[in-house]
Amino acid sequence: MFLPVLVVLGLCLVPGQPQPTGEHLGSPLLQHCFEEAKKLVDDAYLYSRQESLRRVRKDVVRPHDTLRLLKQPRGETRSAVRSADYMAQTLRLLHDRVHRVHKRSLNATDLLSGDELKDLAKITGCESRIRLPECRSTANINKYRTITSVCNNLKNPRLGASNTPFSRLLPAEYDDGISQPKGWNNRTFNNFLLPLVRQVSNNILSTTDAAVVSDREFTHMVTMFGQWIDHDLTFTPFSPSIRSFSNGLNCDESCEKSEPCIPIPIPRGDPRLPSRPDTCIPAFRSAPACGTGFSAYNFGGEPNKREQINALTAFLDLSQVYGSDDKRALSLRDLTNNDGLLRVNTEFRDNRRELLPFDRMEANICATRKRITNDTNAKEVPCFFAGEVRADESIALTSLHTLFLREHNRLARALKRLNPHWDSETLYQEARKIMGAHAQMASKGIKTEKYVMFQPCPCEESLHGLGPPPTIISQAPGRDSWGRRIRGKMAAGRIADEGGWKWPGHSKQVNLRRTVLDWIFVFRDYLTHILGDNAVRTQIGRYPGYNPDVEPSISNVFATAAYRFAHLAIQPMSVRLDGNYRENSQFPSVSLHKAFFTPWRIVFEGGVDPLLRGLIGRPAKLNTQDHMLVDALRERLFQFAQHLALDLGALNMQRGRDHGLPGYNAYRRLCGLSQPRNQAELGRVLNNSNLARRLLELYGSPNNIDVWMGGVAEPFVRGGRVGPLFACLIARQFRAIRQGDRLWHENPGVFTVRQRVALSSVTLSKIICDNTGITTVPANAFNVVSNKNRLVRCNNIRGMDLTAWRDNSGYTAYGAGDVDLMRNSKPVLHSFKFYHGGQYLSSGETVLKLVNGDTVWLETGNRTIGLNNKSFFSGHLLFTM
Repeated sequence: MFLPVLVVLGLCLVPGQPQPTGEHLGSPLLQHCFEEAKKLVDDAYLYSRQESLRRVRKDVVRPHDTLRLLKQPRGETRSAVRSADYMAQTLRLLHDRVHRVHKRSLNATDLLSGDELKDLAKITGCESRIRLPECRSTANINKYRTITSVCNNLKNPRLGASNTPFSRLLPAEYDDGISQPKGWNNRTFNNFLLPLVRQVSNNILSTTDAAVVSDREFTHMVTMFGQWIDHDLTFTPFSPSIRSFSNGLNCDESCEKSEPCIPIPIPRGDPRLPSRPDTCIPAFRSAPACGTGFSAYNFGGEPNKREQINALTAFLDLSQVYGSDDKRALSLRDLTNNDGLLRVNTEFRDNRRELLPFDRMEANICATRKRITNDTNAKEVPCFFAGEVRADESIALTSLHTLFLREHNRLARALKRLNPHWDSETLYQEARKIMGAHAQMASKGIKTEKYVMFQPCPCEESLHGLGPPPTIISQAPGRDSWGRRIRGKMAAGRIADEGGWKWPGHSKQVNLRRTVLDWIFVFRDYLTHILGDNAVRTQIGRYPGYNPDVEPSISNVFATAAYRFAHLAIQPMSVRLDGNYRENSQFPSVSLHKAFFTPWRIVFEGGVDPLLRGLIGRPAKLNTQDHMLVDALRERLFQFAQHLALDLGALNMQRGRDHGLPGYNAYRRLCGLSQPRNQAELGRVLNNSNLARRLLELYGSPNNIDVWMGGVAEPFVRGGRVGPLFACLIARQFRAIRQGDRLWHENPGVFTVRQRVALSSVTLSKIICDNTGITTVPANAFNVVSNKNRLVRCNNIRGMDLTAWRDNSGYTAYGAGDVDLMRNSKPVLHSFKFYHGGQYLSSGETVLKLVNGDTVWLETGNRTIGLNNKSFFSGHLLFTM
């Protein structure tokens, strides 16, 4: 058994000469195999980059080029993707030689020991993607997020971080069980071939602009805000190569399926495209995550199955504003002053207001003005530069990027006026922290916080000589913070039983009245409009507190299918309105397909105000089962000239197959929903027998329906804009994001009570007022203007009270170490210790339900500053249960 292994490795060294080398499997041979793969990958990357630049410079960019350039991995993501390609191609070369010699299937990893796989992981760079970072050396870890979200979870520091794999709710289903997309080899599923995705698009999704139905309840801001949030949570990069690693074919010059090419065949009789059997829309596979696919060296996912990378953090942290890697985040900051600002455009202003800075990439895919206007003398501008690379995807999306850039800088300037002693880093981080809370509050449908105001102990008893507990919020003696009379005594002590509290030295149990403030945003803002009241209440519910065991990472089905529901709510026009919310006569509304990658429209055509008025002053498109996807997205996506345009619906389904997503019924089963078995049952689920018939004519079985297609075809849940399946998947994801985020704004200790109260007043309408020239807005930016949601003047909308951020110490707080609050040997709160006003304080809040015999104490490492045997902590009884 040893000799064949030597023969195989000899082939890696000298292709075509299967002679035994006499060497054992070891680092030198692996190095040679790696170098062959490295050259193959590097050559493909270099060729692709040079070819892309050539096409841009010669103005011959085609729609698929635009999409590919948009989805290119950048910065740290590119390094992660390159490492994955090095490893995958090294193993592929070895696998090919094995198969050639043995004439049977044998994975390369079967020939490599665990140590050799680890060596390969080090050589390729994959090992660094798996290594857990040291969190204790990270400054301000309990006060501010890291840009990458590494160390959000202190038990598993990479959970939810950027450049890690998507999670899976169900195991991937690949044609070969490992990596090949569903349908790659024309394999049957449930005795049926999968239909061509373009055929499904033609038969099910098509509509005309004239047939579009507008939403009577929700504005187009709901749609665009959904995309804005998506760009905070998910970005799946393509492979940087435009040609096959194995045979050198260009993906856009052949319809052959060869990694990373995943062409979309054009069915015969297609209404707008040539009907030759070899015609296809070029498409590219999503890049694999390091150590997945043919390697068993993975991140703990399904063994030996390919996973895809999420380049962004999984948390609602406005990474689309601040970036998801340290280098990009730094380049977004204005380091010319000490004001904590983000960098702005130095060449152009929008009515004296700030614009995003320009991106100085060599390939300017935003040079579209001459082509669209047919004016050869028109001045072009570069793409804008933001925390997320898709900022220029549409001018409506760019307007939101601009809005939140301005809001950060407005907050930073206001905080500096409030605290002139704060340095640039503190101003930047505090403004960023407030902005993240803005996004979280606008994104969730129900906000349920219990602000517990600790009461003073009116007695003179002290606890173990430490004195009475401090008053957190001052009030009249014997009354709570709202002036209500209180009864009983409150101080730190030890639990006697679950029903009461015993004071030290006393045997009498004291019954206390519960003093709690519930602040509820009742079904306010974004999620309730999407999921409906019932799903928000039952599937998301009240904030239960942080749980480090909850997996916050974005699920593959959420990123690839469920959260793409809003594509069917996009209007065919980018609307621009004047100050009276009428069509802007100087700069009228623009057809959507002429609004892609057009930053020049913002620079030269009236700025962002008309676009924002269009979003809050006009309704979204209503997704109906007979009018789903507008032509601009299905027939003219990224089409700037007479080239073969992309089809967004077909791309969504092809991407789902590329990622190995199981079918429609598999996810309905996961969500506890019925699984239709035939046309009659599917017709009842969809409440549309005709649509059920058309779907089964294509798919044969309900099990085969692409999950995105099945999800968008369902009738809406009550009050929402998705069906039961997507309501389940979206609610599940947002619940995990919230509960698995240690720095979620409701988690005690992240903000003070006063700050959380101040944050509760934030509205999107007020943010628009504060950062534009718009003077009247709907009270609720997500609802159409009506008698219940009138236009209001901006100066009548109350803003956020920033005095809760006033720092009277005269010094900037700085980190000094970490302290854990322990209960029965388990950490329950990881607090941030800081120097403030001449003392070391440990900041953190939590609520514990203690039972008989529970013990709590502080614990810290040897490197922590300022904690000694005289340090103490105190707790306060909130209420008995």
